[in-house]
Amino acid sequence: MSGSRIEDEIARELAGLAELELEALRRQWRRLSGRPAPEHITKQVLIRMIAYRIQADAFGDLDGQSIKLLRQIAEQPAKSKAGTGAPTLESLNVSSRGAKSLAPGTVIGREHGGTMHHVMVLADGFAWNGATYRSLSEVAFAITGTRWNGPRFFGLRTSGKAGVASPTDGSQ
Repeated sequence: MSGSRIEDEIARELAGLAELELEALRRQWRRLSGRPAPEHITKQVLIRMIAYRIQADAFGDLDGQSIKLLRQIAEQPAKSKAGTGAPTLESLNVSSRGAKSLAPGTVIGREHGGTMHHVMVLADGFAWNGATYRSLSEVAFAITGTRWNGPRFFGLRTSGKAGVASPTDGSQ
């Protein structure tokens, strides 16, 4: 089966998750993971867990470097600076330069205008909102109507000013 047909099937399966009742989602989780869903998990969290598992099974799970980074993040004590407690790449001494080679199937997200936007990395571009784009900059422009450096807009690259993303002339 071709890559785009698989991606289309996965997209349809993911879109259908929101229509399922909690018990159907619990059955789906058991089928995918081989164990019962935790009782305290909300429907929305369970949908996200199932969506992740479906995508990981279809496109491949996290690589060892990503797992190591996530463990570092989980083990890092919360910082009180700015009240966020969220670790940054800089605080973990991790470079974002490796983000240039996002594997197909990777989903990146960005909140803009009160809406969370999810973009799937394809072998030959990026999928967002039912359309395929050649670059992240094109996706960022479609979302905002303003020319952005796509990797910067999606937090894959930072400007020289303390990691604050800003619009650019569209050059990458």
